[in-house]
Amino acid sequence: MKDAGFIFGSYIVTLGAISMFAFLTLRRAKKSSQLATDKDKTWL
Repeated sequence: MKDAGFIFGSYIVTLGAISMFAFLTLRRAKKSSQLATDKDKTWL
């Protein structure tokens, strides 16, 4: 149990980095989708 702080800290840093990456990716995707014309929006 000596290393529990390091292990939990590593999990927190890893999950925080993944969450930040997902947030920034979704924000950039939203901005990009607003720049696309309706003709180019094949996902609708």
